[in-house]
Order: sequence, then structure tokens, then C-alpha cells
Amino acid sequence: MASLTNRAKVLEQKPMNFMERLYLPAIFKGMAITFMHMFKKKATISYPEEKRPFSPVFRGLHVLNRDEEGRENCTACGLCAVACPAEAITMEGAERKTSEEHLYREEKYAAKYEINMLRCIFCGLCEEACPKDAIYMSETFAPSNFTRKGFIYSKDELLIPNPVNDKEKYDIAKGMREAQLKNK
Repeated sequence: MASLTNRAKVLEQKPMNFMERLYLPAIFKGMAITFMHMFKKKATISYPEEKRPFSPVFRGLHVLNRDEEGRENCTACGLCAVACPAEAITMEGAERKTSEEHLYREEKYAAKYEINMLRCIFCGLCEEACPKDAIYMSETFAPSNFTRKGFIYSKDELLIPNPVNDKEKYDIAKGMREAQLKNK
């Protein structure tokens, strides 16, 4: 212990000269930095009026696709929920009976489909795992909300508009999806 105190250096402070005691050089240096930053381009943007450009590989909100008849493409296979590393997707499958030429066949669909956006890490693995191209990530980002329940999106909020009921909205959503696929 005594050897450590013997090796310690004692620093001596040199006395300040007259200019250093006035602090004027430090004040001028600070003012120069301030004026230099005043004339630089601002980093902030006015969000609603201006939107910053996103990367072409940006992953935004999830969207569930529909077919031309208005049914959702999701067959409740659960591959998206299994592929999700954050376990943000929950689903329950059900069977609907359809008649084709007087033959009844059972078809699976997602009776309940929810994505918890507070858990989602926007990795895109759900989109890649889906064999039916039922889910994709759009170019819009999640809006803010005041409650935790507001960040849990149900199937009704994720589905694109029905082509049978609202053809115009469906065509817009379909065009956005095709443009996104073209960019990949």
C-alpha cells in the first residue's frame, strides 16, 4: 500500500494569466461555435407537412390480403406466428363450409388474428413465412396511441378493404402492394 502512494504524481496547477482570468477567449470560442451552427441546415422537419424519404426496404404496418371474392387469404396455418421472434402474433383458426357445385368442402380461415405492435420488431419474418402471401408489411408506419389496447391490431383493422363492397379502396391497396413487390 505504501508503494502506491510513493508512485502517485502530484499535479501542480500553473497560475492563470490575465486573459484566462477574464474568460474572454472561452466566451468568444463558445459564441463562434453557436454562430457556426446557426447557419447550418436544420435537422428537424415539420412532420405533417413534410415527410422524410424512407428506404425502399422500409417495413411498416402489417396488412392482411384478400382475394378477388373478398375472402381473406389467411388459412390460419400459424407459420407467421411461429416465425415471429417477438411472439407478437396470435391467431385462432376456424373452418367455414363453402359449397362448390353442390359439394360442401371445409376451408380454414383465421377467426381471430391479432398483432401486438408493442412487441413487434418489424423484422418481416411473418411476411416471408406466409405461404399464401396473406400478410405483408406496408409503407405506412404505426400511429401513436394513448392506451396499450390501441396498439393491438385485430383482423378487422389489418384487412385491406373488401373488393366486393368497396372496389376503389381495394384497387388502391392492391396497387400499393404491387408497387411494393416491384421495388423488392
